[in-house]
Amino acid sequence: MANVDYVLHLADSAIVLGQRNAEWCGHGPILEEDIAMANNSLDLIGQARMLYQYAASLKNDGTTEDSLAYFRDAQDFKNYTLLELPHHGALVGYAVDNRDYAVTIVRNFLYSAFMALVWEKLQASQDEHIAAIAAKSLKEVRYHLRHSHDWLVRFGDGTEESHARAQAALNHLMPYTQEFWTTSAFESAAAKSGVGVDATQLKTDWESMVQHTVQEATLTLSSTDGFVTTGKQGAHSEHLSFLLNEMQSLARTHPEGVW
Repeated sequence: MANVDYVLHLADSAIVLGQRNAEWCGHGPILEEDIAMANNSLDLIGQARMLYQYAASLKNDGTTEDSLAYFRDAQDFKNYTLLELPHHGALVGYAVDNRDYAVTIVRNFLYSAFMALVWEKLQASQDEHIAAIAAKSLKEVRYHLRHSHDWLVRFGDGTEESHARAQAALNHLMPYTQEFWTTSAFESAAAKSGVGVDATQLKTDWESMVQHTVQEATLTLSSTDGFVTTGKQGAHSEHLSFLLNEMQSLARTHPEGVW
């Protein structure tokens, strides 16, 4: 049986990135991308729902998928810090009118490349629920990976402006990927029991995939040096609280509401 913290880690990562990508709904650079990113978000939120439902059954204390998504505070979330960052570079502040699609695409590529490897391994999980969720999620994340790969290459090998934006996004986001390779107690326990996967064993394949795509995009692979974030252990950037305030506001204002 899965460790509930491991399930929540997977669920929180999916819902936070799903919420971030959903911010492009109605704001996509072209209509096709507006729809594509909305579908991407729905896939991730669907994954989160399955995982939250399973986590609630493991807790067996009256917890529901909605209470896990809408009534936990930022320090309770176990998502990667990479996924909560806004859609712009580090120096722009909170100005939503400065959304940069290159940041969104680079983040989706880096994370989808990682999760394609994770879900593939989790299909062999000793927990049948995790294995079933992995099989469904793998099909979706492979599409996310293909979509973000194609756009990253288009940006990098495009105009001078698109190349510069893609390179700046890569420089900004690569250090956050270090968190993929740091192991928490719940991940170690899940891997040891055969329920989860030891992400450190995926690093070589992920680096190869990233390097190949970066070269194809005529970009330069950025350094990952710097502070190692610990979002999956509950220590987040200030951005997660803002994201959750928006995502959770309706449910918290009307906690007895039924839709």
